[in-house]
Amino acid sequence: MEQTKKLLIIGFVWPEPNSSAAGGRMMQLISIFAENGFKITFASPALDSDFMVDLSEFGVEKKSIELNSASFDDFVVELNPDVVLFDRFMIEEQFGWRVSENCPKAIRLLDTEDLHCLRTVRQKAFKENRVFELRDLLSEEVAKREIASILRCDLSFIISEYEMQILKEIFKIDSSLLHYLPFLVDEMSDEDLQKLPLFEDRQNFVFIGNFLHEPNWNTVQYLKETIWTLIKKDFPEAVLEVYGAYPSQKVLQLHQPKNGFFIMGRAEDANEVVKKARIVLAPIRFGAGLKGKLLEAMQCGTPSVTTTIGSEAMHDHLPWNGFITDDILEFAKQAVALYHDKNLWLKSQKNGIAIVNECYQKANYSDQLINVVNALLDDLENHRLHNFMGSLLQHHALKSTKYMAKWIEAKNKN
Repeated sequence: MEQTKKLLIIGFVWPEPNSSAAGGRMMQLISIFAENGFKITFASPALDSDFMVDLSEFGVEKKSIELNSASFDDFVVELNPDVVLFDRFMIEEQFGWRVSENCPKAIRLLDTEDLHCLRTVRQKAFKENRVFELRDLLSEEVAKREIASILRCDLSFIISEYEMQILKEIFKIDSSLLHYLPFLVDEMSDEDLQKLPLFEDRQNFVFIGNFLHEPNWNTVQYLKETIWTLIKKDFPEAVLEVYGAYPSQKVLQLHQPKNGFFIMGRAEDANEVVKKARIVLAPIRFGAGLKGKLLEAMQCGTPSVTTTIGSEAMHDHLPWNGFITDDILEFAKQAVALYHDKNLWLKSQKNGIAIVNECYQKANYSDQLINVVNALLDDLENHRLHNFMGSLLQHHALKSTKYMAKWIEAKNKN
């Protein structure tokens, strides 16, 4: 009888699928591994939150762990996982060397969420009012850490085809270390579409996003200070509702009901909020990865207006479910047109459903994921033999994160 395979996920935070796209993606990964018979333990050094998912409802064991503590070594030795999944490169830096030393035969997977270095460099270019260039990545400190983490792992999940291209062409990462894995959702049928609220039953513009994520805060500022004025000029009765988890005082101060600009705070049910809206506005100026809010809009049958950064790698050249533009006058014009033109709105809605079904089908990617993990389990030694740069980075002379952690651990004991 085949023994049940054990998966250890080490999370940057506890999953909050209703707060962020990252939380939703983590639950998608958990469901795929669970459906394929893995026994899952989810460990994190993060504090519990009021909005974290109850992992036990999904058959997942929850374990709190400490940073810079040998107690993790004892825990991971006892668990003896077959596969370890690190949630973002910062977690691999903290725990990767401990997994490598204590469970050398465990497959080490990295879920990048998005390329942090790409987001960081774009943000810097934006704040310095200059054009982002790909070569900027090569001098970015975060890039050196993130690429080192990818090389140390046996396989990294990459959410965006554009980021796959960057890793292969700019950083020269071998394809065998990368696995394309977008957001994964169920197919939408005509019946699903008929259950969605009608054009006439929807009202208002909406933006939704976790405010711990800097691109979201910047987008709301941009909406308030620039785009909303243009929309109100053409459409004086327009209302925008801004939803998002963890709004700061700076965000709350933008609340201006007299101007139709409402800061609503956390959405109890993001799906319901987006379904009731007529248009999603997302003038995102920097960032990386895929935008969960825009996929969610498509699933809710809600057209969107966004930027090239917002739509990047999201629709595989299929027609967008609304409009893509970086011109603020055009953005406002298209937002108002889409709001009022039912035929244009319905056409955009259908475009969104087509993108969901073509680009994000869970059925198309889940088997591939499990197959590649099983292939690693069967041939890990040979796979690592061909990853010389990874083994070089595992060498003791380059393990700065390990010795920093040991120094902090010793310091904490005194």
